[in-house]
Amino acid sequence: MNRHAFEYAVLRVVPRVERGEAINAGVLLYCRALDYLGAAVHLDTSRLAALDPHADADAVGCALEAVAAQCSAGPASAARLAGPAGDEDRGRRFRRLTAPRSTVVQAGPVHTGLTADPAADLARLLTALVLPVPPPR
Repeated sequence: MNRHAFEYAVLRVVPRVERGEAINAGVLLYCRALDYLGAAVHLDTSRLAALDPHADADAVGCALEAVAAQCSAGPASAARLAGPAGDEDRGRRFRRLTAPRSTVVQAGPVHTGLTADPAADLARLLTALVLPVPPPR
């Protein structure tokens, strides 16, 4: 089984940027060797409301879905979503999406790993880093 290096970053929602409080709401994963760029998102609206009861969950959800669409789309589809930036190759798109910014949806630091199946690792990372932890039995 060939394993290839990949990079990933957690998407965070920071409803009040001045406070710096965040919840994890997605994962971006890029594997250059397999020409793969993917994103998976999940917005826990109750956690969002705990940080900011006035946060617009629909708008935040739309922003997360727009990021995910830029990752999963090929260059032509992404161009419709992102304008000229959608013409970028997957690696450049990953770098743009993970660049530091002061917005409600932000990418955390980039981490690395090895994968034979980037889609499976994306799902694994979403479960481990974003989805609610099930209560103990």
